[in-house]
Amino acid sequence: MSNPPDHDSVTAVLAGVSDPESGRPLTEMGQVRTVTATPAAIAVTVGLTTHAAILWNATRGRIEELLRSRFPAVPAVTVTIEPHERPPGKLGQIGLEAKSVIAVGSGKGGVGKSTIAASLAIGLARAGSRVGLLDADVYGPSVPHLLGLSGRPQVDNGKIMPMRLDIAAGSMPVMSMGFLVPAGEAVVWRGPMLHGAITQMLRDTLWGPLDYLVIDMPPGTGDIALTLSQVLPLTGAVVVCTPQDVALLDATKAIAMFRKVNIPVLGMVENMAFFVCPDTGKRWDIFGSGGARRTAQELDIPFLGEVPIQIPIREHGDAGKTAANYDDPAARPYLEAICTRLVGNLAAATAARPPLPSLPVL
Repeated sequence: MSNPPDHDSVTAVLAGVSDPESGRPLTEMGQVRTVTATPAAIAVTVGLTTHAAILWNATRGRIEELLRSRFPAVPAVTVTIEPHERPPGKLGQIGLEAKSVIAVGSGKGGVGKSTIAASLAIGLARAGSRVGLLDADVYGPSVPHLLGLSGRPQVDNGKIMPMRLDIAAGSMPVMSMGFLVPAGEAVVWRGPMLHGAITQMLRDTLWGPLDYLVIDMPPGTGDIALTLSQVLPLTGAVVVCTPQDVALLDATKAIAMFRKVNIPVLGMVENMAFFVCPDTGKRWDIFGSGGARRTAQELDIPFLGEVPIQIPIREHGDAGKTAANYDDPAARPYLEAICTRLVGNLAAATAARPPLPSLPVL
């Protein structure tokens, strides 16, 4: 029979739980707010940052499991999560205030990269993270159409006011060359002009403090990845592809490009993975099956998940309502799983790093 819980024994259990963002024990970062322990009930309140918002429920469940395992005779265990403020630092010479910068790329066009980038940003924002979305596909910006945003951003004191997408958790800043160039007008620029445009949108847009900046990259292996690697430290890249061999060949080249410019590859997403006929329920592997998963395994990078061909996803994108995919019970589980795995992998990688010197509790 285990000893009855008290403040110190419960706190000792919490010391074995890492903060998903920092990787440090919750007890070291001033994130254990309250602990109440009696033979009849345990109640704890911990603070977690919005960077890990999509992991709050999983973290709560893990703490509850650890407490129930350590104190099996206690009938009631309650874990409450509260927001813990930890502002981002400034990244690179441009001074972007963001904790994680994630590029979403592909080896070729037509694989749904922009849809996945927009869905990733929306999913993280809906979970409660502070997210910005930059459409860096200067030649073919599609994010404005996917999100149903239009108009020309205003400039205030030298700062570009981004367009904002209203979602359940608030609003998300969005910036794209599509807001600056008239519809139907082609952008014909050389490399130095691309570099200047991307740098300006990163530096001069009034993003505000962000947990994540998601960057929708142009397809292929062009100049913009090199520009990004030069102007700010990227957390990493997500590569989108479809299952067929020709797409996987190009995706492999994109992965090689990111590695060549020292941008870590955070994982692969297989889009248009399969189609389930709504009339018969039969699954059709129109473009093949499992190619991205196999490629990810061969290249030793995480596989973040698959998204099937679904008519509502296409319809929502065409109508400028990509955010509505999260209201669709058929699409939402696939998209949420990708967001959760991505942030979970970031948390695991942070926890695996060697510990830093102790920081004072603020």
